Amino acid sequence: MLNKVILVVLDGLAYETAQQCMGFLQSLTDRPQTSQSKATLYKVQCELPSMSRPLYEAILTGVAPVDSGIVHNHIIRNSNQQSVFSLARQGGLTTAAAAYHWVSELYNRSPYDAVRDRFTHDPEQLIQHGIFYHQDHYPDSHLYLDAEWLRVQHDPDFLLVHPMNIDDAGHRAGLDSAHYRNTARHSDTHLSTHLQQWIKQGYQILVTADHGMNRDQSHGGTLAEERDVPLFVIGEGFSHDPSAQPTQLELCGTVCQLLGLHDHGKSVAAALLKDEAPLKRQNLGSACA
Repeated sequence: MLNKVILVVLDGLAYETAQQCMGFLQSLTDRPQTSQSKATLYKVQCELPSMSRPLYEAILTGVAPVDSGIVHNHIIRNSNQQSVFSLARQGGLTTAAAAYHWVSELYNRSPYDAVRDRFTHDPEQLIQHGIFYHQDHYPDSHLYLDAEWLRVQHDPDFLLVHPMNIDDAGHRAGLDSAHYRNTARHSDTHLSTHLQQWIKQGYQILVTADHGMNRDQSHGGTLAEERDVPLFVIGEGFSHDPSAQPTQLELCGTVCQLLGLHDHGKSVAAALLKDEAPLKRQNLGSACA
């Protein structure tokens, strides 16, 4: 079955902070909902190193950093793996992203040129429609508006939404700070307006994070607060099985299944999906970016 899918990656959001501070998202899990708006929260452990660019690649390709070669934030090149974007394009689907410029560098053109790439409208690119930003303090409120504009204007089958303010707050003040927690609360508030519309429109929605944050105002290591991240799933396409144990590397394949792309060769969190039989991983070649 073909669904339209929105993937929200809240950069730098630790699981415990999501559980305590994302009030609207938690409200969807805490009371009875219709099947369309039902939400479930899972704890997911991110891959290593717990750094942003390697984990964008891990989430969007299902390939661990040690295997993708994107092992730190300063590797500036196109991905050489099959991604949600490349698989969607091969399947004739439309793609869009409101995201940090590293996403553009991974899946469109590298290095990023703000004049050329900030606003992208190119049917030949893997991310056909994009609004990219390059300052970590770019307001989450603006980023969500960028995403909504892309959704309304281009009606993509797959939309990536990637705000940065939570991560920025963590680097400024650390995990155990009012600034970090309040930034998470504010992002949840801004997101809530758009989430309600997306739910009404019948989207299958995943809200997760790349990595968490530590008390040293950084991340990259193995601490639980650096690795444990939330995964909220919202929509009729999900089983909402509380015993499911999705992994970060299964997000790519799970999104592909929701999009109706079945010959993708990616691991799938089968227990996360409604009426989904266990799937065996296949091996496909790399896509050229």
